[in-house]
Amino acid sequence: MAQDARIDGPRPRSVQPRELLRGGRALLGAARGLLEDHRRAVAEVHAALEPLRLDAARRHLASVPVARLKDVTHGRLRLGPLEQAGLKTVLDVLDATPYRLQLLPGIGPQTANRFHAAAGQLADAAAATAGVRIDAERRDERTTPLVVALHRMVDAGPDLPRARAAAARLEAELEPLVREARPEASWWRRALCGRRRRERARKALGELRRVLDAPGTGLLISQASVDLLRPAVSADEAWIDFELRASDYQTLLAELAALDPERDAAEGFLPRDIAARVKAQPLDDTYRRVSLRGYQAFGARFALVQRRVILGDEMGLGKTVQAIAAIAHLRSEGATHFLVACPASVLVNWVREIEARSTLAARPVHGPGRAAALADWAGAGGIAVATLDSLHALDVPGDLPLGMFVVDEAHYAKNHETRRARAVAAWCARTDRVLFLTGTPMENRVEEFRSLVAHLRPEVAARVARRDAVVGAAAFRKAVAPVYLRRNQRDVLLELPEVVHVDEWEEFGPADEAAYRSAVAEGNFMAMRRAAYAVPAESAKLARLKELVEEAAANELKVVVFSYFRDVLAAVRDAVGDGARGPIDGAATAERRQALVDAFTAEPGHAVLLAQIQAGGVGLNLQAASVVIICEPQVKPTTETQAVARAHRMGQARTVQVHRLLTPGGVDQRMLEILGAKSRLFDAYARRSHLAERAPDAVDVSEQSLARQIVEEERERLGTP
Repeated sequence: MAQDARIDGPRPRSVQPRELLRGGRALLGAARGLLEDHRRAVAEVHAALEPLRLDAARRHLASVPVARLKDVTHGRLRLGPLEQAGLKTVLDVLDATPYRLQLLPGIGPQTANRFHAAAGQLADAAAATAGVRIDAERRDERTTPLVVALHRMVDAGPDLPRARAAAARLEAELEPLVREARPEASWWRRALCGRRRRERARKALGELRRVLDAPGTGLLISQASVDLLRPAVSADEAWIDFELRASDYQTLLAELAALDPERDAAEGFLPRDIAARVKAQPLDDTYRRVSLRGYQAFGARFALVQRRVILGDEMGLGKTVQAIAAIAHLRSEGATHFLVACPASVLVNWVREIEARSTLAARPVHGPGRAAALADWAGAGGIAVATLDSLHALDVPGDLPLGMFVVDEAHYAKNHETRRARAVAAWCARTDRVLFLTGTPMENRVEEFRSLVAHLRPEVAARVARRDAVVGAAAFRKAVAPVYLRRNQRDVLLELPEVVHVDEWEEFGPADEAAYRSAVAEGNFMAMRRAAYAVPAESAKLARLKELVEEAAANELKVVVFSYFRDVLAAVRDAVGDGARGPIDGAATAERRQALVDAFTAEPGHAVLLAQIQAGGVGLNLQAASVVIICEPQVKPTTETQAVARAHRMGQARTVQVHRLLTPGGVDQRMLEILGAKSRLFDAYARRSHLAERAPDAVDVSEQSLARQIVEEERERLGTP
C-alpha cells in the first residue's frame, strides 16, 4: 500500500485520472472527426469543381493561337506543319492525339509528343487559374454538384472556420497529452514506469484537465461536425439556398478554389514593404461571424497595421464588413469600446450589420434614449453607433479608452469649418486608431483627400501633391499608401456573384411617421407603402437614395430606380435632378420606352433611369445599369426578380448591386416577414411548372388579403382605432 501511495503521488483534483483520459480521448476523437469531415467536404467541392475548371480551360484554349506553343517550347519547334494542317488554336492541338499529329506532313513521333505535351502544359496552367462562376440561371448537370457540395459547408454556419481551427489546435495539443498521461490511468502502468515518466504523466494529466475545462470548445466542435455530417440536400434545395445566400457560397468557392485577383490590384497598388507588413498582421475571428474574401481580410489588416487610414473601396466591396473585422480583432486583444459615426440614413444598417457579422453588442446612441444608451455603452462596452450630426453632443468621459473610431461616408467631414468636421477632428485627436470609409474615388478629389488626411496624419497631408493624381490612379495610390487603400470592382470581383443584394433600412423621420400613421388610420395600404416619400424634403429613404446615386456618380456607374408608384418616381426625379431619364411607365409606348433605354445606355459614364417596376420589369434590356434601387418592397415575389433581371442579364459586364429601401417596424418589415416564406416556396415551385399548376396558392399572394392583414396588425401595433 505504501508503495502504491508513493507511485501515485499527489494528483490533480477530484476527477479520476481514468475519467480525464476518457474525456481527452473523446475530445481528441471529436476534433479528428471534424477535421476528417471537413477534408471530405472540401474534397467533394474540388471533385465537383474539376470538370467546371476543365470546361473553362478548354474555352480559354479555344481562343489561344497555336503560336503560343512557342512560349512552352522556347521556339525550338517549327509550327508551320500545324498551321498548314488547319490547327489554329492550342485546343486543336490538345484534342489531336500524338498519333494523329505524327501523321501530319513534317511531324515525326518525337515532335508530335513534344507538341502535345506543350499543349498539355498550357491546359494545366489554364485549368489551375480558371475562374468558375456559379450562375443561378445556368443550372446544368455540371454546376449543380458544386452547389450541392458547397451547401454542406455553407450550412454548417459562420462558426465552422473557428471550430476547424480549434479542432486542429486540439488535435496537436491533445494527442501528446493523452499519450503521455496514459500511465496515470492504472496502478500497474504507474508501477512499471520510471520516476521521470510518472512525473511527465502527472504533468500531462494536469494539462489535460486544463484543456477539458476550457468552456465551449467541445460543444463548438461537436456541433460543427454534426452540421457537416448532415446528408446532402436535393439539387432544388441547394439552388434555393444559393439564391438566398449567394455571397456566402461565392466567398467559400473563392477560398477553396484559390481564385485570387491580381495581387497589386487586390492590395490597392501598395508598395511591397507596406503590403508585406499588412499580410503579416494576424486577424483574429473570435468575435467575428462572417468569412472574409481575401481582399477584405487585407483591408481589415491594413486598418490595423497603419492605424489611421482611409478605406476607399468602390461601392459594393464590403467596407462595413472590413471595419467590423478590424474591430473584432481589436476586441480579441482586449479593447472594449468602439465608436462608429455615420449619416443618419445608414445608422440602422450599421446596427444590423454589427449584429449579423459579429458577436459584439451594437448600441445605437441616437434619438430620445441617447443618454441612457451612452451610459450603457460606457459601462458595458461594445460598438456605439452615432450620427455624424450628433457626434459633437456625445457626453462621454474623457478618460474612456476607445479601441477604434470609424467614420462612414467620411467625405462629409471634408470641410474643417463645419461643426460635423470639428467633432470628427476632436474624436480623432483622442483616439489612436481611426478608420475613415468612403466609396468616393479620392484620386479625383485631391483637395478633398488632403482635407480628410489632415484629420488622420497632417504630415502626410502636407506631402500630397496634385501631380500624383495626374499621373494616374495607381501612381496616386502608391504616393499616399500609408493612409489610403482603394480597390475597384473590376480588379477584385473575380468570383463574386453577379448580383449583390443590400437592404437599406431607414427609420421614419417625424414627417414620415405622421404620414404613415395617417395612412394606417385610413386603412389605406397603398398610402402606407409610399408614406416614406410623402414629405420629400424630410424623407429618410429619399436621402439615402440620393447618397447611393451620388456614390454611383462618383464611380461612373449607371443607376436604374424602380418604384410601383408614379408619385414616388416624381419625388426621386426632383431629388436627383432633371438629368434623370424617364420615367418608363404604363403610359409610355414601346417606342418611347426603347428610346429612353437607348439614350440611357448611350450616355457616357453615369446616368439615372426611372421606371415603374411593373412596366420596366418586362421586355427591356437594362444591362448598362449596374446599380438597381428599389424604392419599396413589392407584393409579389416575382416583381422584383423580373425587374432586377432587366439589368442582370447577358451582356452585363459588372456585378449588379441591388439596394432595396426599407423602413423597420412598419409595412415594409411586415411585408418581408409575410412574403419571406412565399418567396422560398415560389423558387421551389417555379422550377417545376407541373407542381406550380397543382399548388397555385404557393406561388401567388393576394394583394387584398395581404393588405387587410397588415393594416389590421399595424392598427393594433400603433393603437389606431
